Amino acid sequence: MPPVPRAGLRRTPRQQRSKEMVERIIDAGQAVLIAHGYEGASTNRIARAAGISPGSLYQYFPNKDAVLGAAIDRYNSEVSDRVRAQVLENMPEPPEVALRQSISALLDALGNQPELLRAVVEQTPRLSVEHTVVSFEDQIADLTRAALTLRGYRLHDDTDIPTAAWMLVRTVEHLTVRYILDQPDIPRDTFLTNITRMILNYFRR
Repeated sequence: MPPVPRAGLRRTPRQQRSKEMVERIIDAGQAVLIAHGYEGASTNRIARAAGISPGSLYQYFPNKDAVLGAAIDRYNSEVSDRVRAQVLENMPEPPEVALRQSISALLDALGNQPELLRAVVEQTPRLSVEHTVVSFEDQIADLTRAALTLRGYRLHDDTDIPTAAWMLVRTVEHLTVRYILDQPDIPRDTFLTNITRMILNYFRR
């Protein structure tokens, strides 16, 4: 069982039964967010989906935003863990291999639940959970900076490594998200080849 998100909880569950109840509520919140969107979500609807009373939900969460925020936090954390592990594993590989495999891992992690990804993209700004997304981006940017430094990349005269890392992480993130949500008529292998080539060309003087 993944760790229970702490942000937004009215009280931290300590017993196994309480932890399972919180996970059940978060699962229900996720399902309601996907099915009904933010406007259609309510604590009553979430409680009904979880098979509990609204009173039981309020023991752990003060409102629907806390439940939906916890669901998005959990999703972002799961994606972050998978991608970070793959980036670290790929560091010894040649750049064209490491980059392609890392982007492939991001596609897999984000595409595992496309309906939830769409809800996250559309609802995150309203739920004030940007900190999780930013934390994920910063972690990957740190790894990218380390990889660029270790490989001794020489950038264009007006670009430094922190700038390059920021640009690369946000570019790859945006393109992979849009590829999953827009479902363009582009084979996955073609997408990976082209985005890898685009990033590698960034470093060619």
